[in-house]
Amino acid sequence: MHPRSKPGEKQMKQLCIFADGSNVICRVAKRILATPEMTVFESSTAAETLEMCRRSMPHIIVVSNNLPDMSAPDLIRAIRSIKGAVTPRILLSLVEMDVAAIMRARRAGADSYLLKPFVREQLLGSFRTIEIAA
Repeated sequence: MHPRSKPGEKQMKQLCIFADGSNVICRVAKRILATPEMTVFESSTAAETLEMCRRSMPHIIVVSNNLPDMSAPDLIRAIRSIKGAVTPRILLSLVEMDVAAIMRARRAGADSYLLKPFVREQLLGSFRTIEIAA
């Protein structure tokens, strides 16, 4: 049961976009996160991510710091400008700890960050943390 669910309440399926230029990272994330409660979509560019968000805003978006067509802060701002029923939780994903990049992403509207390559426990832990904070 979802932490915010009430007994007997039907749980809505969570949608997630993993936006990363690396197909391997996206596939690993999808394999770890996809469950009957969560559908994970992959995106390799900012343009593709924005199009997906305009069609149906996901609950969680993981944005890589190295997308080929737009900076992560610009993508985060663009996502935040799309008005809809869902306000997504946005995580920045980085290859190494970069406080300046994290701060730029947070100012743009990111909720948190995670480091890659990630392991199953780390990724699931990050998702549990943002669900509890929501």
